[in-house]
Amino acid sequence: MRPTLTEASDLDSQDPLADFKAHFALPEGVLYLDGNSLGAQPRAARDALEATRDQWRDALVGGWNQGWFDAPERLGELLAPLIGARAGEVLVSDSITLNLYKLLGHITEGQGRARPVILSEGGNFPADGYIAEGFCRSAGFTHRLLPEGAPLEAHLDEQVAVVVLSQVNYRTGRLRDMADTTRRIHAQGAEVIWDLAHSAGALAVDLAGSDVRYAVGCTYKYLNGGPGSPGFLYVRGDCQQAGRQPLSGWHGHHQPFIFETDYAPAAGMTRFRTGTHSALAYAPLEASLRLWQRVDMSALRAKSLALADLFRACIEDLFAPHGIEDITPPPGERGSQVGLVQREHGYAIVQALIARGVIGDYREPGLMRFGFTPLYLSHVDVWHAAAQLREVVESAEYRDPRFQTRTEVT
Repeated sequence: MRPTLTEASDLDSQDPLADFKAHFALPEGVLYLDGNSLGAQPRAARDALEATRDQWRDALVGGWNQGWFDAPERLGELLAPLIGARAGEVLVSDSITLNLYKLLGHITEGQGRARPVILSEGGNFPADGYIAEGFCRSAGFTHRLLPEGAPLEAHLDEQVAVVVLSQVNYRTGRLRDMADTTRRIHAQGAEVIWDLAHSAGALAVDLAGSDVRYAVGCTYKYLNGGPGSPGFLYVRGDCQQAGRQPLSGWHGHHQPFIFETDYAPAAGMTRFRTGTHSALAYAPLEASLRLWQRVDMSALRAKSLALADLFRACIEDLFAPHGIEDITPPPGERGSQVGLVQREHGYAIVQALIARGVIGDYREPGLMRFGFTPLYLSHVDVWHAAAQLREVVESAEYRDPRFQTRTEVT
């Protein structure tokens, strides 16, 4: 039987995370199911940004001695417990793209050339593969793709130096077993870099407990750092001096304000810094990460799964009659999103929903993605979003020509 609005309201009355919604500035009348693409704005982020602008006005260059310069390390310490890292193992800096390049160089410089292959996965967000291919081209390595769904061991041989994997697939939401996969890769003598873009802030990541040595991630999705907010990288403490990262920027120098001609890397995670960062970009992220210190990650995960299950239960009778395929994995095998494929009309359905104030997103071919962010979504919100989807599909409202026009960003 389809869940009722009363049942959704009852779930909200028992929600231990319900109070967090008040900490986010959400537009009136909008049901936001796209936090897997860009998180909502924490109310404290606006104040933090204004404070930093005022600091720039009043302190001018002196702001670098008032918390700007050490922000990459300070925010790394705030982020560490959310991903199961220890103190001194996380740096908030640059982007996933640049951080992945840094780690590929760091690892392979430490290994030497005995293993000439970098393996990345097909069927996932292509950016990691682009960087792996570009690194291989510039550094003289060979890039291979792990076909989607292929067994890892069939492609993991003594030639492979590094494997690049996402913990959660951006299309399907499928969650890899991080601990087991890491163990299997290490057993073959290779390293693995985990991409946490769709897991950090969506579930309880346990890097230390999974014996992970290297990871990268972003902060603008579930962590609500703002559009283009800095990425992060994790290097286990005993691996930080195993190699030398290739982007030797001056902020990674052991004494950047001595201005020595020769480069000498700093100790610890600071060696992974590059150049001057935007203090304005770090301010809203810091506000968000301080809010995250209060979040019970087990409660977050439980609510995430419950919201997704409620959404699917409200609309599952639509799937077969309207050619919709639910590709969402079972609860224990997924991140925090629902994926529905309608190859002919998926894009138009998402556009019709957005026109009604229900924001999800679309990915080719035919994929409608709905992200469930427990800090600012209630069960009642999800019930109403599902009801809107039902109306759009059953009425064929999506066939309106205005919903067929493709936007540049989907």
